[in-house]
Amino acid sequence: MPGWRRSRESANFRAENRSPHAMPPITLIRSADVVVAWDARAKSHVYLSGADVAFQGGALIFAGRGYSGPPTETIDGRGLMVMPGLVNIHSHPSSEPINKGLIDEIGSPGFYNSSLYEYLPIFRADAEAVPSCVRVALSELLLSGVTTLADLSMAHPGWLDLLAEAGMRVCVAPMFRSARWYTKNGYRVEYAWDEAAGEKAFAEALTLIDRAEQHPSGLLFGMVAPAQIDTCSEGLLRESFTEAKARGLAWQIHAAQSVPEFHEITRRHGHTPIGWLDHLGLLSDRSIIGHGIFLDDHPSTRWHTETDLRRLAETGTTVAHCPTVFARRGITLKDFGRYLRAGVNMGVGTDTYPHNMLDEMRLVSYLARTQAGNPRTMTSTELFNAATIGGARALGREDIGRIAPGCRADLVLVDVTHPMMRPLHDPVRNLIYAAGDRAIRAVYVDGRKVVENGRVLTIDHRAAAEALHEAQARVKARVPDLDWGGRTAEAISPRTFADG
Repeated sequence: MPGWRRSRESANFRAENRSPHAMPPITLIRSADVVVAWDARAKSHVYLSGADVAFQGGALIFAGRGYSGPPTETIDGRGLMVMPGLVNIHSHPSSEPINKGLIDEIGSPGFYNSSLYEYLPIFRADAEAVPSCVRVALSELLLSGVTTLADLSMAHPGWLDLLAEAGMRVCVAPMFRSARWYTKNGYRVEYAWDEAAGEKAFAEALTLIDRAEQHPSGLLFGMVAPAQIDTCSEGLLRESFTEAKARGLAWQIHAAQSVPEFHEITRRHGHTPIGWLDHLGLLSDRSIIGHGIFLDDHPSTRWHTETDLRRLAETGTTVAHCPTVFARRGITLKDFGRYLRAGVNMGVGTDTYPHNMLDEMRLVSYLARTQAGNPRTMTSTELFNAATIGGARALGREDIGRIAPGCRADLVLVDVTHPMMRPLHDPVRNLIYAAGDRAIRAVYVDGRKVVENGRVLTIDHRAAAEALHEAQARVKARVPDLDWGGRTAEAISPRTFADG
């Protein structure tokens, strides 16, 4: 775990100790076929067969064989694998779901196939659609076993209550910036600077983080998140990092995520994006870089140095790896295993739709192996660690991402008798590479069941998806007014087949 730890009193501790009344009930999962338990001595997950897991008041009180206490409720664990909830350290629930079907196959040739500068500003959910975006994304995340999420969004009305409604543990990361990017021609990025607005948004983000930490759900906590390295002034970067350190919070920024950004930062500062952050003293064990692809030794951005990877490792910085959104553009990290071997802490996120963590994990592995030309570049052990303890470390949490007494009761119950889980030589590999979310039977967050038999219990997923379907029509209608060339959504993103 990192040298820094969250200094604030746990919201969960506050929630559990509000009432002096009777002790909460004890739930026991008895005789599970497999428990992915935490071995503190080995500092590793291990498989335990025929094991019990017990939790009370949102906390785990037992993980092992032969629980002897009196449970209030007993769940038959036969046919189940009990594993820790997955930790997703980079996601944009308030915006990405609206883009489904629109941006799967488009990337800007003038921007080295990145879609950030030409298409991100024009395919954008309106205020009415944002709650549906969030509900759809959180539903998909819960169904794929995510129990803790870092939500990097621009602040929007009702955000905290909307997150709490889902029953998910969320690190609230209100983004702020000194400038916005735009293009007038599809090949040149321009920046509209307003540093005063950036400072104001930063102050508002800190207030929102305070509100999140004090939220009565006990499930929300905060992160300081300057939006992008190229849209934030040096002063805002330094000030935000200092505030994160003072508050004991993680700090995350988009950096090294595109070739144009790499060229912009080297032009401005004479440093690579990672080199610039290191020069400013902003790489540390509380720092998370989303997405950290274009280092000084990447084939698309070869620089006169080869020090970026070492800088990330030596400072304890985490990279939030989200392969799907980049793979759509023919872009990828080179490669996940190489970063791990260099000593970089790696976490996994779902930057885009579908917000399916198990699908994302599968792609992490396949792309790493194809990029390395080597199936041994990484293991499923390392992949599962990145999606659990690696993410927990990045968020400064020792109480999530593992099944051990004293940790939060964030659990995923997997049906190991599901046909896609058979034969069962290795249940975690079967889950990631074969069954996916189809085998997830139940999900618990802080001891509360939020998913059962493929259905989210806290959100009307279907209704949110229908509302999003209607909202996308509004988004498409606005595109010609926002696009630099006045094109329609259909012209930018033609459908697979023409109307007959």
